[in-house]
Amino acid sequence: MAWQPGCELEALKRRANLLSTVRRFFSEKAVLEVDTPLLSHSSVTDLHLASVTAQLNLPGYTSVKNMYLQTSPEFAMKRLLASGSGSIYQIAKCFRDGERGKRHNPEFTMLEWYRPGFKLQGLMDEVAELLLLVVNLPVPEKITYQQAFQRYLNIDPHRDSDEILSQLAKEKTGICGDDLSRDDCLDLLLTHCIEPKLGCEKPVFMTEYPASQASLAKVKERDGVLLAQRFELYVNGLELANGYDELVDADEQLQRFEADNEARKAHDLPEIPVDYNLVEALKSGLPECSGVALGLDRLQMVIQGAKCIDEVISFAVERA
Repeated sequence: MAWQPGCELEALKRRANLLSTVRRFFSEKAVLEVDTPLLSHSSVTDLHLASVTAQLNLPGYTSVKNMYLQTSPEFAMKRLLASGSGSIYQIAKCFRDGERGKRHNPEFTMLEWYRPGFKLQGLMDEVAELLLLVVNLPVPEKITYQQAFQRYLNIDPHRDSDEILSQLAKEKTGICGDDLSRDDCLDLLLTHCIEPKLGCEKPVFMTEYPASQASLAKVKERDGVLLAQRFELYVNGLELANGYDELVDADEQLQRFEADNEARKAHDLPEIPVDYNLVEALKSGLPECSGVALGLDRLQMVIQGAKCIDEVISFAVERA
């Protein structure tokens, strides 16, 4: 009966209630709901994310126009922020190629919001407030990236050598190879050995990632180590949200885009056109702000105790 939804009717009702509650939460805080395009001429350049492409036949173009379904509404939302929108949020369909499993569907629903004037702690407080409202979870604990690696693996992710990390990744995961970078080894150790243990007693915010994993976040130095000003939220070993003290420097952002594309070329991955609209928006003056992306499908998994994302979405990719 492949035409039928994969989830129960009760899951659809839970989704409707969740969306209603989220909108009421932000309405009461006077945060504006916005709606940005799913299609764009550019997309995320991150080495570890694959965008879904689309081809359009548009009047005025002599050839097919290549475009991308967005992995996140971040770039367009930042253009709104630079235009003076103030605090905004969006509930958006997002797309990531090559991601399918118990926690992944190529099409998923993201809740993303930005708060001008907020530091990371203020944003974490607001995330905790939302969690309390929708699923009655306690205020999350905080742990740094370094503390997590020291607690669960007895290593320092910032100062131990590449050789130590590579050897440990091989021992713990069975994955090895000359093409694995330092960040690849850290990611393997994090996903295989640390993430399953995070947030199992109460939610956890993990902070202070390596600067090499800053993405679109600011970087600060502490004790001689460059740290990304970002956090991730974990509940029962499941990553729910990713928040940044947002980068506002246009030149730095352009350098990161270009460095990403160099890395993509080195790994035989397609280059992604740089989003110069975002770069120009940053040049015009993005307000100091913090922003967070929270997976609504995963949040619903927590709410209803689901083990697979298929239990909370109407039609998974195989049924779409």
